[in-house]
Amino acid sequence: MEFMPNGSLERWLYSHNHCLDFLQRLNIMIDVASALEYLHHGSSPIVVHCDVKPCNVLLDEDIVGHVSDFGIAKLLGEGQSKEYTKTMATVGYIAPGIISTKGDVYSFGIMLMETFTRKKPTDDLFVAGLSMKGWISESLSRAIDQVVDSNLLQDEGHHHVDDIIASTSSILKLALNCCEDLPEERMNMEDIAASLNKVKAKFLKANDKDVVRFCRK
Repeated sequence: MEFMPNGSLERWLYSHNHCLDFLQRLNIMIDVASALEYLHHGSSPIVVHCDVKPCNVLLDEDIVGHVSDFGIAKLLGEGQSKEYTKTMATVGYIAPGIISTKGDVYSFGIMLMETFTRKKPTDDLFVAGLSMKGWISESLSRAIDQVVDSNLLQDEGHHHVDDIIASTSSILKLALNCCEDLPEERMNMEDIAASLNKVKAKFLKANDKDVVRFCRK
């Protein structure tokens, strides 16, 4: 892989100086979804990354996301899965059960939530039975603006903020589907990539302008 001058997605999410705006984050998630779509559906044998998380998404000079670190990736034949014996994947992102493409989908769903809420799945908030999934699920029905990263809602016109909240709500619903407990109930990466592109198209149509910019904390 060529040098990635903008470091990792994790670095940008938790920077004290700059943050990525809504459309930049969405574009990066589309980049990652497209990469995983290729690994799961365009590669033979199928490649399961096994460690999808923000620090393994690197950004080039144009803030395009690249999936990196295939150190624990697995190669699977069509329809094949593998039972876990020992895993070095990261706590909070890994799906329980077997190694399969749907495990990457689960991890991607967690990363989607983290990208738009700026909360790690291991955040101190998630204690006493409260998980990131539960927090998001409860908030979607009554207070979605309370879980969206506040950086995304600063210094914007009212209409633009409403569009960001509506689009983020759609993204987080998608993320929850990615994180269903049963693998067979999760979407595949082809459909996830298509859904994210639909969210982007709807957002751009509503705003009818280029909204890519840097925002400051």
